[in-house]
Amino acid sequence: MSILNSELDATSSGFATNRTAMQKAIDEMRAVQQKVLDKSFEAKPKFDKRGKILPHERIKLLLDAGSPFVELCGFVGFQMFDDKDGSDAGGGVISGIGFVQGVRCLISAANSAIKGGTMSPMGVQKTLRLQEIALENKLPVITLTESGGANLNYAAEVFIPGGKTFANQARLSAAGIPQISVVHGNATAGGAYQPGLSDYVIAIRKQTEMFLAGPPLLRAATGEIASSEELGGAEIHAQIAGTAEYLAENDADGIRMARDVLAMLNWKEQTSVNAENYLEPRYPIDDVLGLIPADPKQPFDMKEVIARLVDDSDFLEFKQEFDALTVCGWAKIGGKTIGIITNNGPITPQGAVKTAQFIQLCDQTQRPLLFLHNTTGFIVGTDAEQSGIIKHGSKLIQAVANARVPRISIVVGGSYGAGNYAMSGRGLSPRFIFAWPNSRTAVMGGAQAGKVLRIVTEEKQRQKGMEPDPQVLDFLEQGTAAKLEQQSGALFNSARLHDDGLIDPRDTRRLLIFLLQTIAEAEQRQLTASSFGVARL
Repeated sequence: MSILNSELDATSSGFATNRTAMQKAIDEMRAVQQKVLDKSFEAKPKFDKRGKILPHERIKLLLDAGSPFVELCGFVGFQMFDDKDGSDAGGGVISGIGFVQGVRCLISAANSAIKGGTMSPMGVQKTLRLQEIALENKLPVITLTESGGANLNYAAEVFIPGGKTFANQARLSAAGIPQISVVHGNATAGGAYQPGLSDYVIAIRKQTEMFLAGPPLLRAATGEIASSEELGGAEIHAQIAGTAEYLAENDADGIRMARDVLAMLNWKEQTSVNAENYLEPRYPIDDVLGLIPADPKQPFDMKEVIARLVDDSDFLEFKQEFDALTVCGWAKIGGKTIGIITNNGPITPQGAVKTAQFIQLCDQTQRPLLFLHNTTGFIVGTDAEQSGIIKHGSKLIQAVANARVPRISIVVGGSYGAGNYAMSGRGLSPRFIFAWPNSRTAVMGGAQAGKVLRIVTEEKQRQKGMEPDPQVLDFLEQGTAAKLEQQSGALFNSARLHDDGLIDPRDTRRLLIFLLQTIAEAEQRQLTASSFGVARL
C-alpha cells in the first residue's frame, strides 16, 4: 500500500480564504441552474391548465425513485445567441444519465417550458454530444419530446447539423441501441423525424401533434385546410399511420408506458453487476473547497486532491523521482483500478516522456485513465526547446489520442495551451469531461496574451518606422488580457460544450464512481447490430 499523507491545514487562514473563493464560484454556478429552473416553473400554471407536466417533473417521474441522475451539458448556450441573462442555459434540452427500471439510460427532455422547447444552435450541438455518449457507453435513449422545432432566428445554424442528429439516430438503432420517444406535444417538420427515427413511439391522446407541415404551412403550400388533430393527432399515428406503437392518456401515462417498454427490453439482464467492496478516502472530500488557492497563480499539490478522491487514499505513484511536475500513478475509485495523470506545474520534456509511457502501460492492461487538469501548458524556453519539448510533447499527444482505454477528464485548475490537449481536453475526445466552477481553460493566460500582443504590435510599428504610443499599447494589452480572462472562465467554456458540465468539487468522487460504473457496463455489454436499424414498414 502507498497511502498518501495529507499536509493540508484546514484551520489556516489561507484555507478559509480559498474556501470562500471556491464557494463563490459554486454559488455562481448554482445561481445559473436556479435561474433556469425558476424560468421553467413560471410556465407551470399554463401546463397545469392543459393537464400537462413540466419537463423537469417529467424526468423526475421517469427516473427510479431515489436513484442517481448525472446531468449532462446543463450550461450549454449560457449567454449565447439570444440568451441575454443566462436563463436559457441548457440549449432548450434537459439531459443526463439515470436509472429507469434499474437500467442505466441516456435521458433527454425538450424544455418546452422555455421558448416552446425550440432548438437553439447549441442545443443541436448538445444533442450530437448526447448521441455520442449514448453510442460510446451503449446506453438506451429515452426522449421526452415537445418542441416547436428549430429556433427560426438561427435556422441557418441549426439546419445542417440538425440533419446529423437524425443520421445518428439511425446509426444508434443499427448499432443495437434502442430509442424510446414520448411525444408530449408538438413535433413539427424536422422535429417529427426525431420520434419517427426512434424504435418505440408513445403518443398522448389530445396532446401529440406530429406532422411534417402544420396547418398554416399546409394551407400556404397546398391550400388544404385541416386541423392539427386531423393532420397528426395521437389517434391518427397510433391507429392509422402507424407511427406510434402506444397511445397514452396523459403525460404521466406516457411516462409509465416508457418505463414499461424499457422494462421489457431484456437490457438489464444482459449486464452482470458486480458488487464492489472498497474503502472511502482517509480525508474528507469537503477539504477540496479550501485546498485550491484563490489566486490561480499560486501552486498547490494535486496529490492532496487525489488523497480525497481515491479508495483508502492509496496511490501508487509512477516514476516519482523522474519528474515532479507531472504526476502519474495507479489507484482505485469505487473498487475499479485506474491510472491517474495530473500536474503540479508545466509539462516538461521528461514529464511528457513519463506520461506517454504511463499511458501505454495502462493501455496494455486495459486500465481506464483519469486526467486531473492543473497545468499552465508545456514548458517553454531555450533549454526546453533543445531538450525536444516539441518532439516529446507530440509523442504524448499521440499517446493520449490513440489510447484504446476509456479516458475521463476533470478540469480542476488551469488547463492552458497544448497542455489541454496533452491532458485529454475536449479536442482529444475523452469519454467524459467535467470541470470545477473555478477552473480556467484557454490558449494562454490573459496577462500573457496581453503582453504578447503588445510586444508584437510594438515591434511591427518600429519596423515601419513608427514610434509606438504607450497609451495605445496599454489599451491593447489590458483589453486583450480582460477578454482572454473572461473567455477562460468555467461558465464560458461549459456554454460552448468544452466540457460535459460543471460540478461541485465535493461531488467529484461520487461522479467518478458513477462514470466508471457506466463505462464498465458498456465494456461488458454485447450489442446486436444490424445494417439499417429498426424501421416501420
